[in-house]
Amino acid sequence: MTTSVRNRQEASSRVATRVTAHVPGHVDSVDDDLGHVEHGVDVLDGLQKQDANHPHHRNQHPLRRVWLFLISMRTGLWIILLLGILTLFGTLLMQATPEARADEQTYAQWLAGTPSERYGGWVGILDKLGLFHVFSTWYFQGLFVLLSMSILACSINRAPKLWRVATHPRTSMREVFFTHAPLRATVDLPGDVETAAQQVRDALHGKHFRVIDGTTTTGADVYGDRFRWGPFGTVVAHLSIIVIMLGFVVSATTGFKDTDFIAPVGVDVPVGHGTGLTAKALSFTDTYYENGSPKDYVSDVVLTKDGKQVARQEVRVNTPLIYEGVWFHQAFFGIGVDVTVKEQGKEIFRQMVPLKWQSNDGQQSIGQFEIPGKGVSVYVIQAASGQVLKELPAGTAQFEVHKDGVENPLGWPVIDQGKSADVDGLTYTFERNRPYTGLTVKQDKGSWLVWLGSALLIIGSYLVFFMPHRRIWARIRSNGDGTSRVMVGAPLKRDPAFEPVFKNIVSTIKTSDA
Repeated sequence: MTTSVRNRQEASSRVATRVTAHVPGHVDSVDDDLGHVEHGVDVLDGLQKQDANHPHHRNQHPLRRVWLFLISMRTGLWIILLLGILTLFGTLLMQATPEARADEQTYAQWLAGTPSERYGGWVGILDKLGLFHVFSTWYFQGLFVLLSMSILACSINRAPKLWRVATHPRTSMREVFFTHAPLRATVDLPGDVETAAQQVRDALHGKHFRVIDGTTTTGADVYGDRFRWGPFGTVVAHLSIIVIMLGFVVSATTGFKDTDFIAPVGVDVPVGHGTGLTAKALSFTDTYYENGSPKDYVSDVVLTKDGKQVARQEVRVNTPLIYEGVWFHQAFFGIGVDVTVKEQGKEIFRQMVPLKWQSNDGQQSIGQFEIPGKGVSVYVIQAASGQVLKELPAGTAQFEVHKDGVENPLGWPVIDQGKSADVDGLTYTFERNRPYTGLTVKQDKGSWLVWLGSALLIIGSYLVFFMPHRRIWARIRSNGDGTSRVMVGAPLKRDPAFEPVFKNIVSTIKTSDA
């Protein structure tokens, strides 16, 4: 009787818990089960990084060395850095449109225009380097392909191992793991091994862990994990980068963006760029608040194709008209001048000239047009809205005519609406004033890829940061005196929130026999 009481007292005294959770540091290699366990899943599951500079790898087959080069983190970082620098150049420098680059003469004229004014003597060097069409250069596309190959190689290299860890995890660990694991605890419980093992299972189930029994001939091993698919977030995030970059490349090399599309009210204007569309602004309305600030700009726009109306909508800044992937955004508005130019009674120019600029003093509105094949450029000038100028009465417009290679203007007649004036053999007629709406017209064929890649990036990041793979191993062995010793261990890898969960599970195991 005395012996039985003494055994129960000894068993009760052994119901003690020792929980240790510390910051991962260097751990000597004691056993294959331990390895560098402070790094978590990698070494335990054969996911350790490959070092292409390791002496063993230098003697491998060339294809193997190429593979190690592609899956190297250093390779990926260097490629991303170079692509980032090129993208910066592509953002800061003017980029020629595909249409301009399709024709050598057109491209030469483009270089001689704004790029020459902006970059001066650097234009030739920048052009030789391809920096006016960065995203279509062979080196940018080559780096993009190389980065895509690297990301795919990393995903291919990692995915099968992640699948193995998720579907066929290692369920048993040797004792040395439980004495060196970053998160570890030892609990002595009264009762046999199976009773103690069930308490471990119940504690893990209580925290929504999947539970798998290990295979052992002595005692019991229990394995539990949660969020086993979380590590696949890295694969999803890697693939999302490829999709996003592909979207940017498609956007930069296809489609178009016209930020200066002018549609005079009541006039059909071809959209161009191979769309076959024609746009007409039926009306334009601008409204203002009492303090004078703009309230709303609205254009009633009709699209036709092959002579048939295909779309009609009131277009606002944030309410674009979209048809077959072409977007029409409200951008600006103004007043233009309908001009007709004749030579010996034959019409050689008829167009609305938008008055897009203002003089430095804000008193004049100015537009400009050129007469094809004549080497003549003309500035059309009117008094700005709300301004009264003696030299430009209401209902008149001044035509300042310039000839290429001639320093001074050929003439600057002031013409009444509906009247004409002759300058250097050409007859200029001021037909009427007409309002116009300015639209931003674009076709972005890669936008859906960018949206898809962004969604994948969010999903992958969520899996990585909010659903980290949490794993716990338990080793239950009999003490030989009617009690069982439960050793619990877990890696701690970039998941500080796991420590309180681990402690709670251990506390549940300790108190569940009460």
